[in-house]
Amino acid sequence: MQDLLIFFETVPSSTRSIFLVSGLGLFLSLEAIIPLFKMDYKKVKHAGINLTFTLITLVINLIGASLIVAAVDFSGTHQSGLLNMIALPLWLYVIIGLTLLDLIGAWLIHWIQHHVKWMWMFHLIHHTDPNIDATSGLRHHPGENIFRLLFTTLAVLVTGASFGLVLLYQTISAFFAGMTHANIQFPKLLDKPLSWIFVTPHFHKIHHHYILPQTDSNYGNIFSIWDHVFSTTTRLAMEELKYGIDTHLEQEEHSNIKNLLLTPFQKYRSPIGAKFDKKTFYSQHTQ
Repeated sequence: MQDLLIFFETVPSSTRSIFLVSGLGLFLSLEAIIPLFKMDYKKVKHAGINLTFTLITLVINLIGASLIVAAVDFSGTHQSGLLNMIALPLWLYVIIGLTLLDLIGAWLIHWIQHHVKWMWMFHLIHHTDPNIDATSGLRHHPGENIFRLLFTTLAVLVTGASFGLVLLYQTISAFFAGMTHANIQFPKLLDKPLSWIFVTPHFHKIHHHYILPQTDSNYGNIFSIWDHVFSTTTRLAMEELKYGIDTHLEQEEHSNIKNLLLTPFQKYRSPIGAKFDKKTFYSQHTQ
């Protein structure tokens, strides 16, 4: 286990890039072999839009990486953070570290973005995708990437995670982003039991259903346990899924990069279920 952490702490960025590209290639290949849905769309154009956001993300992450490094150095120097408060076996250190990094650096900020209107407007871009596939996990507005970077930094300060553990977490996170968005069939017999602990492809795809309450559920990134703990899970049969978001179903709204970049600064539209509009929400649910 120590060797694994040392490996991720010292692995060159070029090697990590190979891991990420290989993972994406694997899931794109599986989509062709065992697709969940037969979707009629221009896959190359769709991937081009999502990969454009990825390139922007890489630039932001390169600039913001110094924040994470500074947080790791601070925790190491002062021996601060939850993981440094008690001596743990290495295997338990890794498990607790990964789950806490996932809670703060992924689940929490994801939940907040669904419950704070101006932050939702940035996260909305991810939900506008009408054709969820392996590239959809890369579709995040630059503003959202800044939120996630700040919460990852916060997670490092709270946990006191080592640099190797942080890089291990980020690598696993990238793998899950590809797997859970990939348009692949996942054995039902495995999906339900695994989804009590891990985010499975079917578990996450419910989050991409186009209307509430599914949109505001199943927030998990790697571990689904946080959704079960905080009662934020919903279920939906795969054949009932409709991707996208009900407020942005027109092609110009979800398939134009310029419009997607400007979406957070456009007028808010209330979806079915009246998100952020309590009066309308309660009137609809008391009739």
